[in-house]
Amino acid sequence: MAADNVFSDLSRMIEQVGKDKGIDKQVVIDAVIQGMLVAARKKYGTYRDIEAQYNEETGEVELYEFKEAVSKEDFIDEEIEIVLDEARQLNPEIQIGDSIGIKLEATDLGRIAAQTAKQIITQRVRDAERELIYNEFEQRKGEIASGIARRVERGAIVVDLGRTEAYIPPREQIPGEVYKPGDRIQGYLLDVRQTTRGPQIIMSRASELYLMKLFEVEVPEIYDGIVQIQAAAREPGARAKIAVTSKDPSVDPVGACVGMKGSRVQNVVQELRGEKIDIVPWDEDITRFACNALAPAEISRVFVDEANKEMEIVVPDSQLSLAIGKKGQNVRLAAKLTGWKLDITSESNAAQKTAESIFNLMLISGMTDTMAQNIFQSGFGSFQSIAVASMEDIMAIPGYDDPAKAEKLINDAKATVEKYQQEGMSIPSAPVKAQAVEAKGDAKTQAEERLKAELAALQNKQSAEAAGVDGE
Repeated sequence: MAADNVFSDLSRMIEQVGKDKGIDKQVVIDAVIQGMLVAARKKYGTYRDIEAQYNEETGEVELYEFKEAVSKEDFIDEEIEIVLDEARQLNPEIQIGDSIGIKLEATDLGRIAAQTAKQIITQRVRDAERELIYNEFEQRKGEIASGIARRVERGAIVVDLGRTEAYIPPREQIPGEVYKPGDRIQGYLLDVRQTTRGPQIIMSRASELYLMKLFEVEVPEIYDGIVQIQAAAREPGARAKIAVTSKDPSVDPVGACVGMKGSRVQNVVQELRGEKIDIVPWDEDITRFACNALAPAEISRVFVDEANKEMEIVVPDSQLSLAIGKKGQNVRLAAKLTGWKLDITSESNAAQKTAESIFNLMLISGMTDTMAQNIFQSGFGSFQSIAVASMEDIMAIPGYDDPAKAEKLINDAKATVEKYQQEGMSIPSAPVKAQAVEAKGDAKTQAEERLKAELAALQNKQSAEAAGVDGE
């Protein structure tokens, strides 16, 4: 291949490449100049001072070799120097020490040098095209894109987006979905990375962000900012929850997302291949929000531990399985939606726990049923927890705001702990009968009676052992 075949009519080639690839004309010109320069240096060597310039009028890249004008007596190296008399034939005004450019013919570069130049030009254009694609999709990150499924590579679906390809990794796919080559596929532009092989575009169908974007497309109120999605949680392909709120009191956020006869939410469900979607109202009050998130289950009581962001949620026995959901799905999604750890328990289990706690607290000397209930309602479920509590925490219990009372309660609890440790006795627990009655609302009395019975039996046992020792 002759050199002039590569570099002839460069103007047309530059315009065509810029038009077809959408690449800036100057980028292509710079690539051509660089390719010519490499080819020239490959032929003439790097020692000689050669420059390449693009002439827009002729549409050609011109090569110039620069030499320093010297006197005939000082002339040593013809590759970088030129005798002054010869230089003045090219430029009559040249002086000793000046540099003069001598045009070289591109056709003299030869086949190999020209091929090298072509490779460089091709590579530079390819790099520019990759940069263009990267910038385009970097700006589109966070949008929904649609393409054609081409193949599967290591579990990832390769999607043809026209100018480039995107990948949907296995973790970003909806379980159970199967796409054949040629199927149209839609996804969320999750990430755009620049690699040595060009831009790598990651799409997702499993992300909560995709779910939120689908609702933004379907619900004009969300697009306009009237309705906002505050949180979303998904188990892709199975079930999802979104929490919505409205800036306009006259607009029902849940109704806006559901649409007339459920048309809007059904469009999203259809795109997600039947994934069930719960739309719940968001609330600033985390307790009410958690109750909304657990819908359709009914909630009886909620105990909040703000320090650890945990909640114990009590539901009627008949609602327990509904609140937890199939394989724990409902409570998992609600926990993810709220960002809190949710512990679901039935009323009977809660009553049993209450009875056990009241029974345990009443093991403290001088403890009454009313005092035990008061302490339990303040978050202390055992005398062991009181024994290690701080004065500030105990003084927060109603009736114990006096430092002397608070200190006495802590000391009594510590004494109870030491008593069982020294005697090597196991701490008694509330009897099943007391627990069962508690569910009916009478556990406090039963716990107190059981405690008295346990203490009486213990005293009788100690008396019998003492009598036996005396007898010996």
